Amino acid sequence: MRTIMADAGWLESVKRLKGVILDLCGVLYDSGEGDGVAIAGSVDAVKKLKSSDLKLRFCTNETQATREKFVAKLQRLGFDISVSEVFSPAPAVIAVLKERGLRPHLLVYDGLLPEFDIVDQTNPNCVVIGDAAEKFSYQNLNDAFRVLIDLEKPVLFSLGKGRYYKETDGLKLDVGVYMKALEYACDLEAEVIGKPSQSFFQGVLNDMGLQPHEALMIGDDLVNDVGGAQHCGMKGIQVRTGKYRPSDERHPAVTADGTVDNLAQAVDMILDHRRH
Repeated sequence: MRTIMADAGWLESVKRLKGVILDLCGVLYDSGEGDGVAIAGSVDAVKKLKSSDLKLRFCTNETQATREKFVAKLQRLGFDISVSEVFSPAPAVIAVLKERGLRPHLLVYDGLLPEFDIVDQTNPNCVVIGDAAEKFSYQNLNDAFRVLIDLEKPVLFSLGKGRYYKETDGLKLDVGVYMKALEYACDLEAEVIGKPSQSFFQGVLNDMGLQPHEALMIGDDLVNDVGGAQHCGMKGIQVRTGKYRPSDERHPAVTADGTVDNLAQAVDMILDHRRH
């Protein structure tokens, strides 16, 4: 076990805590072949949180499957999770598209396409980009570029802006890399739906009925999980699993309120401090 890094402010905040928000990939499990692999201790950690007096939600930038299929995978891995507890970018961007009367050209993973069946996609007047994995071909990126460059007021939505994530066979490029390519080519700035967007985190807090200072975010991504939560007014804890890199603890712009080995350690720390 490594030393738990935390400051006095984080320790004190645990006593006032009313809710916890967990990232999924890299915190609960590592994605990969089949359903992926649950990270040691994470299934029990979720059980402990659910049996406590704390509210619990799950916040993910996962965009390779519908929420229903994604949650079913997590349930097969042993997690007690329901669809209503999971917040992901696709439903959020669909609400924005409907509100603004936008028709998207989609550059997303095939498994996510059913989420958009309720949205008009004829004669697109915006582009939605998600973690399309192998669908990020030159042709598909160029098709998205052509839609944007032909619009008088191009609109690009990105379902997150992560640089990379971890699967069981190693690190993989994430959607943010391709988002930046389209931003550069079209001289525009994408609207990010998902972490680290403040409105995305606020939506989760609204569902929990909590103020930012009453909630805590636990994630493996220092910038998008921890930094995004902190920008919203929450405390942010980083786990040394998933995409965590030792250099994160020397990041020039974002400092986690606490850094722990894994979710199990974080949960034990939270519950222990609440008892004493």
